Amino acid sequence: MSHYSDIKENISLHPFNTFHIESKARYYTAISNLAQFRELIASGILLENTMLLLGGGSNLLFTGNYKGTVVHFLNKGIEIISRSEDTILIKAAAGENWHEFVSYCVNEGFGGIENLSLIPGNVGSSPIQNIGAYGVEVKDSLHSLESIDLVSGELSTFSREECRFGYRDSIFKSELKGKKAIWSVTFELSLKPVVHIEYGAIKDELAAMGIQSPGIADVSRAVCAIRKSKLPDPKLLGNAGSFFKNPTVDHKFADKLLEAFPKMVSYPLGDEHLKLAAGWLIEQCGWKGFREGDAGVHENQALVLVNYGNAKGSDILTLAHRIQNSVYERFGVKLEMEVNVI
Repeated sequence: MSHYSDIKENISLHPFNTFHIESKARYYTAISNLAQFRELIASGILLENTMLLLGGGSNLLFTGNYKGTVVHFLNKGIEIISRSEDTILIKAAAGENWHEFVSYCVNEGFGGIENLSLIPGNVGSSPIQNIGAYGVEVKDSLHSLESIDLVSGELSTFSREECRFGYRDSIFKSELKGKKAIWSVTFELSLKPVVHIEYGAIKDELAAMGIQSPGIADVSRAVCAIRKSKLPDPKLLGNAGSFFKNPTVDHKFADKLLEAFPKMVSYPLGDEHLKLAAGWLIEQCGWKGFREGDAGVHENQALVLVNYGNAKGSDILTLAHRIQNSVYERFGVKLEMEVNVI
């Protein structure tokens, strides 16, 4: 190993992943400022070993010990860049907790990301897979982001367009994976917010709360209530949220499926494609509430795989493959994992 003073060896990653999988990192370092990160890059350590950039650990499944270097982002800070009559530009460091950042914006009256309340993870991870929920995605309000080149240590700015966002996708998941690290994200939020309550159960939840003219704080509370009713709290039950992406199919294929399965849940996605509800497909194959050892499928949401205590990552992965196979056999649909398998 090249000289770098803040490297630790054989560190447990159990506290740093929401699946609570026991795994050890051969090398581990926590980064809280730019100078420290540049020193790490200059040491050459990142070129000597495989590298894992770690944020909130909410989208990872460790299937064994990690033999390379884990770089844990702990940089903090929220800064208002500029303000106009209608909008505000606000920058958050990659190491900020996502839900805490959303809550801060909601409390300040900055609208646009309230539908993304209670999504686990950190700000820096949010653009990588363009996180989304209840009809809203990160790309809708992202203005730009700062990234660091992992060879040169140079900081560069990416506009929304340059991030090449897709459904649960961005340039940082494909050609720039392992080449750039996201250091901060700047959002353009509204000071005169228009709420989005058309998607999912938000309207019903607001009605149950007795709210007729909701503001962004009401929407955030409704989203939190829905998520808590459907999804297990990672602090109490190991999970990484939605394990699979909702698959996209063309209309011709969807029509055939709807003929055979009239109750199939789907959503229009432009003129040519439909998005199918992966949770519904999995549930129809009988997996909801399934458990084998400590690996299981959540009883309230079939899209969420859970660790009941001491499951290994390989146990969860085996279960995921079984689910994929059964959905393909019954529906002819290939489910893609949303979680990163390490």
